[in-house]
Amino acid sequence: MTNGSGARPGLTLAVVAVVQFMVSLDLSVVNVGLPQIAAGLGFSAVGLTWVIHAYALTFGGLLLLGGKAADRYGRKRVLLLGLGLFGLASLLGGFAREPGHLVAARAAQGVGAAALAPAALALLTATFPTGRARVRAFGIWSAMNAAGGALGVLMGGLLTEYASWRWVMFVNVPMAACALALARRGIAADPPTARGGRPDVLGAVLATAGMTLLVFGVVRTDQYAWTSPVTLTTLVVAAALLAAFVHVERTTAREPLLRLGLFTNRSVAGANAYNLLVGAAMASAFYFVSLYLQRVLGTGPALTGIMFLPFALGVVAGSVLAIKLGYRLAPRTLLIIGGLLTATGLAWFGLISPDGAFTTDVLGPSIVTSVGFGLCLAPVVSTATAGVAPHETGTASGLLNSSRQIGASLGLAALGTAAQHRTGRTTTPETLNDGYALGLTLGAALLAAAAVIALTVLRRTGPPSPAEHTDDLLAKAGGR
Repeated sequence: MTNGSGARPGLTLAVVAVVQFMVSLDLSVVNVGLPQIAAGLGFSAVGLTWVIHAYALTFGGLLLLGGKAADRYGRKRVLLLGLGLFGLASLLGGFAREPGHLVAARAAQGVGAAALAPAALALLTATFPTGRARVRAFGIWSAMNAAGGALGVLMGGLLTEYASWRWVMFVNVPMAACALALARRGIAADPPTARGGRPDVLGAVLATAGMTLLVFGVVRTDQYAWTSPVTLTTLVVAAALLAAFVHVERTTAREPLLRLGLFTNRSVAGANAYNLLVGAAMASAFYFVSLYLQRVLGTGPALTGIMFLPFALGVVAGSVLAIKLGYRLAPRTLLIIGGLLTATGLAWFGLISPDGAFTTDVLGPSIVTSVGFGLCLAPVVSTATAGVAPHETGTASGLLNSSRQIGASLGLAALGTAAQHRTGRTTTPETLNDGYALGLTLGAALLAAAAVIALTVLRRTGPPSPAEHTDDLLAKAGGR
């Protein structure tokens, strides 16, 4: 099968598979290496969270701009640019000598990912528009998406223990180089699909700067109280930047990143609010559990990675269960059940103790949390694009991805700061345990709030027919 542009579908699929694996991998691969990164570069406890924030904020804040740029300037061109930047940033991050160097490299990785991820998915959709080939292509894409997230923690642990934490950055370089070589040879140059106004770069800059300053203000409360002039000034400026973003989106002569009228659709608004809270809770849970296993229980990085495998398998099981239940239950119902189940798992995690063990304190809550999380994945995508005009489906999917990444950064900022306050200045296994337990319990509260949003904001609908459900998952798999 080929498309009209002369592209080679097999190579296109290979490129997209490598890209999706790499992007998913990078969301989790650094977690297990965080204690070694902190020791190697001299990060403070709160400063260490910026290794996560820098990637999540730039990735989430610029995703919509990346999608618009791919439409405006050509998918292959934007994909190649994103791959080059991602690979270079990974290489420089591996050679980092100061905390600021690594944070800057992670931010550059996020910019590269925001360019290459939507461009790759758009290429896949255009290359496999219909038929059995599309089913196979999106099946491979979904498998690589799940494999990257599942193997990221395991690979991070093995690389950190048996090589160096620097290899959690270096590992991306050969993958980016491979994808770049395949893309140059196997993907035909494509004409821009959108020839309207230029993308709204100012809006993207304002949104990303506002969110970054907001996170910065929250995490600095370990040094400056909430009522201090420094904190209040930072938060006011952040709010002003975000208000300016809204104004620009309403008045810009360029093509806006986001039509604000989308949020009048209750499905879009509710699903994104739900996803924001899920992203906040789950990113924090990964962070706290990884540090609990290593800093409190004294587990090595490699074994810590292995201990995350039940969580990865639980997400896969929950995702499969969501497809089966989706024929009988409405997406709203699955979101409520999944949110409450995940909240229960995180509340169970909140009972961790300094003299605990993997089998008693981690295994059980990992299974409950991951199955609940897996139940949420497909329904939230289906809900977020329900009732959206066909020409805005891509924007709605990009918005959903952005909400999760921004939620991850905001949640880690707030919950990480709360955990640090509970820990105090004396760091012993007992005080660290108290801080992590508080963070995980607050994550459970966020998931419970997400379930309330699904119950009160989303409309009641019946379950789709099997044929409709299958078509919907194929068409919207890109938001997962």
